[in-house]
Amino acid sequence: MAKTQDLNAMMKDAMSAFPIDNKAFEQFFKSQSAFAEKFSAVAIDAAQKSTDLSAKWMQDTLGKFADVTRAKDEAADYAKSVGEFFQSSAEATSANMAAFAEIAKKVQTETVELMLAAGKDISDEATTVARKATTEATAAVRKAAAA
Repeated sequence: MAKTQDLNAMMKDAMSAFPIDNKAFEQFFKSQSAFAEKFSAVAIDAAQKSTDLSAKWMQDTLGKFADVTRAKDEAADYAKSVGEFFQSSAEATSANMAAFAEIAKKVQTETVELMLAAGKDISDEATTVARKATTEATAAVRKAAAA
């Protein structure tokens, strides 16, 4: 009768032939966590600045609109206050849209810098891991050939 092969032993032998560097995996996860933290900080900062800008814009608009709703002595004063409100609103819109564009530009710049830095880090880590794996695989092949 044929003897059944022990699959667990075969897998254990196969896995030991390809050593895995746990430190490299730990370093990879640490660098990815650091990247995620930096990227999140950029996004949160942009969200805070956008929210602050929106809130200030709304407060300014409501303050100016309060002038429009005040009782006036002359009918022409109503038209004048509405005209001034629309003119100041148009100016505020232009200024605030430029401020939003600056926030977006800063986010874009910081994101590109982070991506370039992450790409360089990943490339360096991959090169290190590949060199180590090649060295270990070569040593395993030599050991197997010698046996």
